[in-house]
Amino acid sequence: MARPVRAAVGAVTTTTASVLPVFLTGALTVQISAELGFDPAGLGLVVALYFGISAVASLPCGWLVERYGAGPTSRIAVLGTACAMSAIAVFARSYPALVAMLLCCAWCNVLGQLSSNLTLARHVPTSRLGLSFGVKQAAIPIATLLSGAAVPAIALTIGWRWAYLIATGLALGALLLTPRGSDGRQRTSAARGERATAALSVIGLAAGFGAGAATALGIFLVAAAVDRGIEAGLAGLTLTMGSVVGLTLRLVNGWLADRRSGGHIAVVAGSLVLGAAGVVLLAVPGTFALVTGTVLAFGLGWSWPGLLQFAVVRLNPEAPAAATSIVQVGVYGGGFVGPIAFGFIAAHASFPVAWLVSGAAMLLAGVLMVVGRRMLIAHRSTAAQLAPS
Repeated sequence: MARPVRAAVGAVTTTTASVLPVFLTGALTVQISAELGFDPAGLGLVVALYFGISAVASLPCGWLVERYGAGPTSRIAVLGTACAMSAIAVFARSYPALVAMLLCCAWCNVLGQLSSNLTLARHVPTSRLGLSFGVKQAAIPIATLLSGAAVPAIALTIGWRWAYLIATGLALGALLLTPRGSDGRQRTSAARGERATAALSVIGLAAGFGAGAATALGIFLVAAAVDRGIEAGLAGLTLTMGSVVGLTLRLVNGWLADRRSGGHIAVVAGSLVLGAAGVVLLAVPGTFALVTGTVLAFGLGWSWPGLLQFAVVRLNPEAPAAATSIVQVGVYGGGFVGPIAFGFIAAHASFPVAWLVSGAAMLLAGVLMVVGRRMLIAHRSTAAQLAPS
């Protein structure tokens, strides 16, 4: 297998294995809760805590990946995930035990994501890097698909614990595709200074608002549609359609990025602004508004993560994992706050009000993305003036 292809396949398998536990838990909630005794609020709490720990772990994991390289950190992430899933299968006999073991997977997910970013940055040619990041971000829908398939194939036949054991085997199989050797390096103070940390922080904040709105979209779309009188089957099919549209446009965004010389963050900002219009449409009653809003919200409002990571890596080739870890703090923070805030607003006001607030958050994300882009341009201009001739 050619090295760039192997690197891309390894990044996808590492990312899929690392993110699998949280989606598998979500898919198997009915079976797990029947045995361990917790309600949907319990699931919401553990997912929120999962993303909260991911946000806290992002910067330290970024340093670890840069210091020790993609190979060792990819293997640690996959092995840690496999150990945690096997522990859940064998030792999760209560809700607190399940929570504790699942939260151990959070830092493995972060480490796997960032090591995959470094793998792509180091081993994939620049001409195909955008598409590679689009394919890598497709790992999350792949994990969702595998988790969904595990319900009828495993959980309803031989039991939910076997699903975790089989997933453990799949994760261990990903070890065969992790990078060999170590491409880590000690960062110097000069190299750290070359990163536009302030600009990346603003972009991370923008990503947080966008991710918060988009995460709530995936969690509450069906419930909100049913609340407005839409038949549950149609609402579920609409969610599936939105997921397919989002997955497809993640790949298209990556393919187009390889054919542009720049302006990637501007495209992300535009996607967020147009996606916000789709989220607002979800506040309008009727099937047409539901379908149109879902296509816009998923297709534009949640198709940008791979493109944003690609842009940050291109702008920070010397420290891709550390740079993307700054942005990922915002993404994980949005995953923590977004669903909680949306659920609170929906419970105390209504779903339409929650959609309007969510749309405003996504619009703000687009505006902040433009601000961060301008800060990056100013930083690069200043750096060019200060560079020795």
